[in-house]
Amino acid sequence: MRYMLLIYSREDLDAAASPDAMQAVANGHRAAMQEAAQKGVLRGAEKLHPTGTSTTVRVENGQALTTDGPFAETKEQLAGFYLLDARDLNDAIQLAAKIPPAREGSVEVRPVRELVP
Repeated sequence: MRYMLLIYSREDLDAAASPDAMQAVANGHRAAMQEAAQKGVLRGAEKLHPTGTSTTVRVENGQALTTDGPFAETKEQLAGFYLLDARDLNDAIQLAAKIPPAREGSVEVRPVRELVP
């Protein structure tokens, strides 16, 4: 089953982190991706640009409306994702726990629903 691991972290803490701290986080991500790849379950992983670069789109009365930035102000922001084809939820959770932001932010594990063409 495919699972999306949504990684949430605090942009303010990331921006203030030392180069050594950022390297440690990068190494942690690399290790988690390597483990998932070795298990044959990694289907993709990407880091997102900061929320200040995002645009939120809503449609009202048939008109597309855009707002700069994320939908809601929160302490933690969506920073990236992993896409896994894991054996089951427990396998996905075990891999999610190894991603560095799980220690200071959070990693949401969500099953991917297949779209019917």
